[in-house]
Amino acid sequence: MTDVGGREAVAAVWRIESARIVGALARYTGDFALAEDLAQEALAEALVTWPRDGTPRNPAGWLLTVGRRRAIDAFRRRSALDERYAALAHDLGEGGATAGSAPADPAREAEDVLWDPDQIDDDVLALMFISCHPVLSREARVALTLRVVGGLTSDEIARAFLVPTATVQARITRAKKTLGAARVPFELPPAAERTERLGSVLNVIYLIFTEGSSASSGGDLIRFDLAGEAQRLARVLARLVPNEPEVHGLLALLELTAARFPARTGPDGEPVLLEHQDRRRWDRAAIRRGRAALARVERAGRGLGAYGLQAAIAECHAVAASVEATNWERVVLLYEALGRLAPSPVVDLNRAVAVSMAQGPAAALPIVDELVAAKALSTSHLLPSVRGELLTRLGRGVEARRELERAVGLCGNERERALLERKLADLG
Repeated sequence: MTDVGGREAVAAVWRIESARIVGALARYTGDFALAEDLAQEALAEALVTWPRDGTPRNPAGWLLTVGRRRAIDAFRRRSALDERYAALAHDLGEGGATAGSAPADPAREAEDVLWDPDQIDDDVLALMFISCHPVLSREARVALTLRVVGGLTSDEIARAFLVPTATVQARITRAKKTLGAARVPFELPPAAERTERLGSVLNVIYLIFTEGSSASSGGDLIRFDLAGEAQRLARVLARLVPNEPEVHGLLALLELTAARFPARTGPDGEPVLLEHQDRRRWDRAAIRRGRAALARVERAGRGLGAYGLQAAIAECHAVAASVEATNWERVVLLYEALGRLAPSPVVDLNRAVAVSMAQGPAAALPIVDELVAAKALSTSHLLPSVRGELLTRLGRGVEARRELERAVGLCGNERERALLERKLADLG
């Protein structure tokens, strides 16, 4: 096997199995931070061994075995033959091994590793809850989730968010220290806490998808790898907690939104506005998956949550033959409901856009002006962009130009900024 082939095999296995491996190691050691370090050590050893010796028959078992044995070494270093070391060594049949010893054939030992599907599900779910723990900052939750649940490297996370690798590594290190200081156990939260903590998990997945679907900076409008990872995480979560409607609401939202990706950019990567998109290019399979997930939420009979309402809005676009044929009145009602359930300036701004389509720009402008008066979204290009569009439609060109110029100055994404500049040029 070539070095390149071996490294590709390691990367593929790691992306699929890393959450299971870290979760299993965390359960064995009772130490989340240690488990993540052990998994990384196993990964590093695989990058050396597999290109040289070939990919083992049970790659995930090989990684878990190496991680377990590194755990034993770590416990030996902490205190010789303490109770945890004795239990782990007994499980592995290594009670008489000397410190730092290695089996003659790690691959053979890995063949004995059995994966209990129920335990795997609990491990991965616990891993999600810990990575998205409320004691962590939003940035730390995102980085840690992508690292330990998504299996992304620090370099990959850094490229996705256009920050230095050292920044990502620092966030992950701080997050693990914070979890340790807070004595967060590796376990599923008690039933009383689970709903609240689940909201944090959903929020992190949504944040990852949002950055992927509308990149805040850089030269690409959509970061498909990041958005795709969020979809994968949502699917995993929906399988792990199938009776939580809002989980399926988030999955529906992501599927229905991603369905429009193929038509959102032109041949050179430039943005294509909704009214100009070729709807024949929308991903019909993703639309079917999204509508099925939304129907599952509705069958639960508990009403639509915040993600379910957004998915219902996305469905209105997905089923319409054109912008003009969209049920804008329903979209307005859904945004009004969303504003009551999860009020935010972004929801109000989107409601204003829907009102402008249903009732005209004059009806929408007061909503936007209220946001301006409240100094909402002061650092975002979205508010002046929408206000400039409304003023353009009302024939107030001088004011529209001022708003669009402000939007250009605030926009961090090169593709979106170019679109705003074209709108300015169209004003003459």
